[in-house]
Amino acid sequence: MITLRPGTERGHTKLSWLDSRHTFSFGDYHDQRYMGFRDLRVINEDRVNPGAGFPTHSHRDMEILTYVLEGAVEHKDSTGTRSVIRPGEVQRMSAGTGISHSEYNHSPSEPVHFLQIWILPEQQGLAPGYEQRRFASEKMHRKWCLVASKTGESDTVLVHQDMELYVAQLEPGDQLAYRLKPHRHAWLQVARGTATLNGLLLKAGDGAAVNDEAELQIKASDAAEVLLFDLA
Repeated sequence: MITLRPGTERGHTKLSWLDSRHTFSFGDYHDQRYMGFRDLRVINEDRVNPGAGFPTHSHRDMEILTYVLEGAVEHKDSTGTRSVIRPGEVQRMSAGTGISHSEYNHSPSEPVHFLQIWILPEQQGLAPGYEQRRFASEKMHRKWCLVASKTGESDTVLVHQDMELYVAQLEPGDQLAYRLKPHRHAWLQVARGTATLNGLLLKAGDGAAVNDEAELQIKASDAAEVLLFDLA
């Protein structure tokens, strides 16, 4: 069964410096139908004005992934980590017992567009941690690229949960298959462009929950960038 989550129906936070769309309930946006999917708790699509950003704030017991589509995110946290995240890079921050961080648009003149993803960890009270990796564009071009996993295999970022995150950047007409193992579930998020999932049309911002499906067929209608979460 595939259930569409239309991007046009997502929650919306609009501030002078921020335009954010919430796939699942977040902050002041609450919809009992969309509290997350399996261990996937948040997918926020954020656009932040030049020089602006999220001042220092705290998290705990959450695995937080940042995936940049355009521009660059400047990150600082209470572990002493300072970094800049750009397209092609994935950052994982384990909030664990507690961590404070800030996120700003690194550019004084260009906007930044990124996804922030929260995943419930397999256990509470983990030590706070941070990891960032770059993936060559050819690894994502027209094929699945594993970027996050429980084991940290293949130079992926390590997420403390039974999940895998794949990214693919597709050309018009490209088609990819993905086979789910028994008792596994998936979430497909279209970050850019348009694609079909087993014949169901998804546009940029749309997501789809997948249950009781053995094989997924994704076909790009035009140039598209998609994220596929394989979840327990």
